[in-house]
Amino acid sequence: MERLWKSDLGDGTFQNPVLYADYSDPDVIRVGDTFYMTASSFNYIPGLPILTSKDLVNWKLENYAVKERIDYAAYDTPQHAKGIWAPALRYHNGEFYIYYGMPDEGIFMVKTKEPLGEWEKPVLVLEAKGLIDPCPYWEEDGTAYIVHGYAKSRIGFKSCLGIFPMTADGTRAAAPDHILYNGVETQPTIEGPKVYKRNGFYYILAPAGGVRTGWQTALRARDIYGPYEEKIVMKQGDTEVNGPHQGGLVDTLSGQEWFLHFQDRGLYGRIVHLQPVHWENDWPVIGVDPDAEGCGRPCLVHAKPDMGKDSEMTYLEASDEFDGTALGLQWQWLGNARADFASLTQNPGHLRLFALNPSGSDAPILWENANVLTQKLVCPRFRAETRLRLDGLQENGQAGLVMMGGHYAYLAARIADGRKELVYAQSFDGVQGMEEEVRTLGLQGDVTELWLRESLTEDSFTMEFSVDGEDYVQVETSFFPTDHTWVGAKIGLFAGTVSGVEQCGYADFAYMHVEDL
Repeated sequence: MERLWKSDLGDGTFQNPVLYADYSDPDVIRVGDTFYMTASSFNYIPGLPILTSKDLVNWKLENYAVKERIDYAAYDTPQHAKGIWAPALRYHNGEFYIYYGMPDEGIFMVKTKEPLGEWEKPVLVLEAKGLIDPCPYWEEDGTAYIVHGYAKSRIGFKSCLGIFPMTADGTRAAAPDHILYNGVETQPTIEGPKVYKRNGFYYILAPAGGVRTGWQTALRARDIYGPYEEKIVMKQGDTEVNGPHQGGLVDTLSGQEWFLHFQDRGLYGRIVHLQPVHWENDWPVIGVDPDAEGCGRPCLVHAKPDMGKDSEMTYLEASDEFDGTALGLQWQWLGNARADFASLTQNPGHLRLFALNPSGSDAPILWENANVLTQKLVCPRFRAETRLRLDGLQENGQAGLVMMGGHYAYLAARIADGRKELVYAQSFDGVQGMEEEVRTLGLQGDVTELWLRESLTEDSFTMEFSVDGEDYVQVETSFFPTDHTWVGAKIGLFAGTVSGVEQCGYADFAYMHVEDL
């Protein structure tokens, strides 16, 4: 597989971002000589990705903590911008824990002893609306707490952090929630807290000032309930790294400390950066501080973490030959998955997507259907190509390639009035919400296969098709992808219906190839 983004420069240094991919709200821990990372997954399933690294620079996607569904019926239909928000990953008493907020449902916990194996069923720790970004902390005597943020869109206020004690086993709240810190005047929009203890101080590292224009704040106190002192410990300065936003602190076996955080890059989502950390007067300085101001700024190139040995170069996969019995880990459904969405065994070497209408709508659109298969963008410039067979599609069925974001555009084969058609569709904001405008492009002769591809650079987007895999026709489009709320744009494959019929056959996809431009 091709390395589509190269952070490890191969000479003992790395360039940021370490992941040019939408791993929003990352948190990181080290257990032994392995680093583990998770991130928000919102309405996409599987959720809560588990990535591993040996050096904090080279990362590999290995697993998910929530495999098949968010256990609420509403998520059988895509709940855009809802679902699994910013998680915290911790290792406690021989088990891996992830705490996460769902802003409409409450704070949840999922755990395991084997992070690359199966995770237990999520537990609802506290049912509440508007509580987000939970981070657990256990004292040596087993006393446990959750520190968290508040979502103004759900609860009516923000810029505060809350706290509540929980049972020692981490499964439920032990007392009511209350406000721990009010940052309205000095740290507006403070959120995403991560709790640590060092030299007798409790530290809360949290971003403030907003996702695209903010900074990193450190709070410290001798008691977890405060009162807290505050200090800005990293800001954008004269760099191009806007934010820099939410992340986690981690150490290496050699004693170095590093901070992994995200930068909002619009359509590319929230990409992941790595910063060195040092301490001055019991305050962290995150990033580089050439002016010795006690407040860091993000670095673009830096010496790699000292691991005592070279690490294998790993990468995020994007291409898929569909030659196994399970989908590649890069793929996520737009909502809760069903077993009848896809098969890799009915036509070995192909991904069979069934043309279903899980929304039940009389005029279904992609935005409303969970059976859209997506993957993150993993580099700034690329071409994605697929080949599909049309002979399994039935009347009112369609299948194709999509670029999904705040709006979306797709090329698809469609069966209408017994004829095979090629259509281009683009979404727009209608009176009743998201709608699609469809343009028929036509097909000549009895076409049984189509090659579809889309290409993206920082300032251009194109879609093309071919009936022989050699000569491509570019489709006229004014579309350019954007992010949607807190999620970047995504490449996607789909099969579905254009009527209220429940199923209209299937389409077989031979591969997904993604290459760097």
